[in-house]
Amino acid sequence: MKTMTCSQLGGPCDHTLRGDDADAVIKAQDRHLRDAVRAGDTTHGPAHEEMKSRWRRPLAAMGWYRDTKKAFAQLSED
Repeated sequence: MKTMTCSQLGGPCDHTLRGDDADAVIKAQDRHLRDAVRAGDTTHGPAHEEMKSRWRRPLAAMGWYRDTKKAFAQLSED
């Protein structure tokens, strides 16, 4: 299990996200952003919009995805 923060994934806070692989952490980030915006947290709005539109630009999205997977791989286990 490894840990990344919301800010490491492009968000505005230091909320910790844990997972066994990068995909699990990315999904946790997506849930965190969605929940924060639903709760009225406007600071997460831009990151939430970026997350929603990420796959509308496949080349840029794949670059972000590869960078995130690489950053996750370099982390030590919790």
